[in-house]
Amino acid sequence: MATNRSEVTRRSILNAAETLFVKTGYDATSLRQITTAASVNLASINYHFGSKEELVRAVLKRRLEWINRERIRLLDELEKSAHPNPVKPSQLVDAFFGTLLRHASDPDHDANIFMRLLERTMTDPSTFIKTLFAQEYIEVVSRYKAAFVRAMPDVPEAEIIWRFHFMLGATSYAIAGINILQGVLPNVTSPIVDENVYDELLLPRLMSFLLGGLRAPLPTH
Repeated sequence: MATNRSEVTRRSILNAAETLFVKTGYDATSLRQITTAASVNLASINYHFGSKEELVRAVLKRRLEWINRERIRLLDELEKSAHPNPVKPSQLVDAFFGTLLRHASDPDHDANIFMRLLERTMTDPSTFIKTLFAQEYIEVVSRYKAAFVRAMPDVPEAEIIWRFHFMLGATSYAIAGINILQGVLPNVTSPIVDENVYDELLLPRLMSFLLGGLRAPLPTH
């Protein structure tokens, strides 16, 4: 029973912290705000997480861990099926980037809060947040980079890294959502600005765009 209460308390803290991080940002959110929202005392945060930094790490890890496990699982399956040949670039793009978007649009995974947390993480200026985010991606990015290198033997590794960088940027911008688009193009009247269809339209268009960029002709200099 005590273990169950402890887990409920931990989950309440994570949920409250996540909601506040999305609303006001990581740096602007105080531990007092989190304890009030979670209906716990400061000792509970210290007991379960030790510090605000570790709490931030736990919030991000909770959301990113499943995605990265799924990416690795899919890559393992793709490489096993393709052996001894490399995995097709289109399959790699879908497994890495498509997994993120499908997860983010799944209501069973608290899609709305998840997308907003990612948006906040992508745009947060804090070096600490960027470092945490990068740490969560080290293993999966290394595996996929190696797979892209094998899949595209005629493209220099440095160029593949550039293109992966651009694909990450495009995906981050897309995840940042419709508000970013409306800020850049405030007079757009296309149905894309309808929040009810944005997620539905996003995945196939982004996948097509990313694959086109990955396969673009090499620069001449």
